[in-house]
Amino acid sequence: MYGVPQDLDLSAVAGEFTTQVRVGQYDLQFTFGSVNFAVQSQVSVLDGERVVARWSEGVWPEAGFFDVMNAAVVGWTIGPDRIDLDLENGLSLRFVDDSEQYETMQIRIGDDLWVI
Repeated sequence: MYGVPQDLDLSAVAGEFTTQVRVGQYDLQFTFGSVNFAVQSQVSVLDGERVVARWSEGVWPEAGFFDVMNAAVVGWTIGPDRIDLDLENGLSLRFVDDSEQYETMQIRIGDDLWVI
C-alpha cells in the first residue's frame, strides 16, 4: 500500500537470530531480537534465487521455514516492493509488498513502528 521506504534502517536486525516464527490465519510473524515483522503478504525462503518454501495468507507455511530458526541475519536488501533478509546459513527471507490497496507488513524496531 505504501511501498517499502528506502530509508528503513534495519541495522538493529544485524546479528540477531530468528528466535520465533508465529503463524496466524492472516499473517506470518518473525522475531529477531528487538525487531518484529508481521507480514500479511507473500513470504518466501530462498536459497540463492531458488524458492525453497513459500507462505501466503490462509495457508500453513511449508517445512522450509524451519530452516530459518536460530539463523542470524548477516545482511539485508531493500527494494521498492520487497525486503530480503540474508541469513548465516545461506538462506534468505523475502517479504513482498504486493498490494496497492492494503497494508502488507508491520515492522517494529524497538519502539518504532513501520507500516508498509
